[in-house]
Order: sequence, then structure tokens, then C-alpha cells
Amino acid sequence: MDNESWACASVEKDLTRVVTKLEQLHENASADIGDIASLMSELVKVLGKAEQMVTTFNSSTQVSATPASGDDPMGDGVSMQVETEPTAPQRLTDRQMGIIREAILKCNERVQKLSTEHRDLHGSISKIGKAIDRNFSADFTSTMRVDVLQDEDNLMLLNKAIAKHYCRQGMDDVARTLIRECKMPEEHAQDVFDSEREFADIYGIWVKIQKRDLTDALKWAKTYSQQLSDRHSLIEFRLHRMRFMQLVSYGLESQREAIAYARLNFKKFAVRYEHEIANLMASFIYLPSGLENSPYKLFLGQEMWTELSFIFLKDACQLLGISKNSALSVVVNAGCTALPALLNIKQVMQSRQVLGMWNGCDELPIEIDLQPEFRFHSIFACPILRQQTSEDNPPKKLTCGHVISNDALHKLSNGHILKCPYCPVEQNAEEAVRIYF
Repeated sequence: MDNESWACASVEKDLTRVVTKLEQLHENASADIGDIASLMSELVKVLGKAEQMVTTFNSSTQVSATPASGDDPMGDGVSMQVETEPTAPQRLTDRQMGIIREAILKCNERVQKLSTEHRDLHGSISKIGKAIDRNFSADFTSTMRVDVLQDEDNLMLLNKAIAKHYCRQGMDDVARTLIRECKMPEEHAQDVFDSEREFADIYGIWVKIQKRDLTDALKWAKTYSQQLSDRHSLIEFRLHRMRFMQLVSYGLESQREAIAYARLNFKKFAVRYEHEIANLMASFIYLPSGLENSPYKLFLGQEMWTELSFIFLKDACQLLGISKNSALSVVVNAGCTALPALLNIKQVMQSRQVLGMWNGCDELPIEIDLQPEFRFHSIFACPILRQQTSEDNPPKKLTCGHVISNDALHKLSNGHILKCPYCPVEQNAEEAVRIYF
């Protein structure tokens, strides 16, 4: 097991322990809360009975008195209600007081137990962070070259890349502030806005599509209609389809406008999208009940608009020959992908004291597999030495048609004579020609 696998296993062990504790706490807490609820219900019943007894006792103290003699000053046959002063009753019996004390004591015990278990769990969770720090290196500076940004030209290139990134996001004010504060030369500042202006326009349309505004997107598609058709792009039809469904979703009052829009804009797509256009026309059947109750309700969801916006962004960037991601975002994303592997190899080199293998200038000591979106040019690896070619070691084509690296060419040649490693053709090594990918 390598160092990374061992670190993952160690952290996973601590995490499993915490998850087990959490499950036990959940079970115990559910049982304790149920007991507390039962005790509270019992208390309510006891207090209710006590209140009923007091009410009954007070009612029994009212008596009716009839005078026994004829000397009644109020006259013969007059009845009089006499309310005597009751003796202060005892609201709760000793048994009831005992039940209340027991319930309160049990409630306090269970609440204290829950608090203690929660505190213990919190301590275990905090230990996971310590385990991660202990098992995984967070020293990112070990893969950095701190001397790079000490050069003014390199620092200016970094500021320029950041400013271009802001321009791509439509944040021109932030880009101008950065340019002013870093004292960027005028020619560099102008290049920032000139190089990214085209993408900034595309980005603005992309944002509007996500807000369900297709006005600018349809104008752009009309301007580049022929180029999009030559590239067999779907974006123009999808924009018109979404606009049509948007008009249909407004209800019966927009039916005429939707029909007129379809006649005007679907004509050029009639052959290629005949079946789909027919299905779109069937949406009028559901207008009385509303599209939200029909199979066309997916056009009302934000997911469809988000998908349309990203298709537009991709096709527009491909048509104009620009990257849909800024140089800064590509570098950051590629760096985040490569960072774990770089940290791992750095630790191995430090433990084996072979840091001299990585001089940080020419190439990395290991191969890092990046995603296809991070590959912008072809890479030729020499089939003999099994290493990537570079400016110092370019690929060379032999007269027989096979390609090897320049280093392999010199190692295989005997004077001016070279025998191709793939075919028995002997040739002059000086006749090999450099090729470019």
C-alpha cells in the first residue's frame, strides 16, 4: 500500500468510527426524547386531575340555608344562599408530588445524557480534521517556485491574465482598476480589452439566454447563419425553436404571433428538421389547458434554457476560434487536477532524498493525465526513448517515413549511417527532417 492509500485508509477508519457514534447517538436520542415526551404527558394528566379536584372542592362549599323559625327578618318562605369560607385545600397529594418530582428528575437525567453524548461526538468530529492534517500534506509551497513572480515581466503577465479573465466575465471596471493599480503599460492594457472584447460580447449573450432573453442571440445567429450552416451547427434552429415555444407558452393571445414566427423562421430548416417542426406545431393543441400540463412542459423549465446557453457558448467560441475558458481558469483547473500527484511525488522524493530529479524547469518527473479540455496541441512521444519531444529534443522524420526524437536519432546513428529501428533501411542521419505537430 502506497502512502496515499495508507493515509486514506487511516482517515476512513476515524470517519467510520464517528459515523457509528452518530448512528448510536441518533438511536439513543430518539429513545430518550420518547421517554421525555411520555413523562411530560404524565405530568399533564396529574396536573389536570389536581385542577379538577380543586374546582370540585370549591363548588361543594356553597350550601342552601332555610330559616327554621318565624322570626325571619326577611319574611316568610325566603330562601338564602350562604357561602362559607372554605378551608385552603391541598392542590396536590403526596403521591402526585412524588410523580412530578420523579418525572422532573428523569427528564433532567436524560437531557444531561444527551448533552454529554453530543459533546463527545463533537470532539470526535473535530479529530477528523486533525487526522486529515496529519495524514495529508497541506504544504502546497513545496510545489511552488517562489522566484517566478519576482521577475517584473512574469508578474505583469499574471496581472494581464487576471485582467483578461475579468474582461471575459464582463467586469471591465474591475479590470481597469487592476490595470491602474498594477501600473500596466498602455499597450498591454489595450491588448487586454482588444483580445477579449469578442468573447465579452458572446458572454453577454450567454447571460441573457439564461435570463430567457433571446433577442441578441437571434441577431448573432442571423449574422453568422451561413457559417453555422457550413459547420452543421444546431444552435440557430434551437434558438428559433426556443423562441417559438416561448411565444406558445404565453397562451392563446400569442397564437397568431407564434404561427407567424414559425412560418418566417422554420422555412429554411423544413427539410432537415421536418419531423421536429411538425411536433412543435402540435403544441397548439394544449393551449386551452396550458403547456404546464402537456408533454411540452420541459420547455418551461430553467434546465432547457441553461442547456441552450451552454450550447450557444460552445458553438460561438468554436466558430470564432476562441477558447470558452479564460487562460487563468484553465491554469487554475489544470493545477488543481495535477496538485495531488505533485504533492505525492514531492513527498516520495523528499523521503528518498532524490529532489535533484525535479529541477522545476524543463518537465515534470511524472506523467499527469489531464482531461481532454486541457489539451490544446498534439504531443509526440518518441517510440524509442518513450519520452515527449520538446524544443530541445524535437521529432525527426527519417527518409523511410518513420518518426523518432532527435536524441534517439543521435544514439542510433553510427557516424552518418543510421539504420531505422522499424525497418531495415539504411540512410544518412543528416537527411532526417524536423517535423511540427
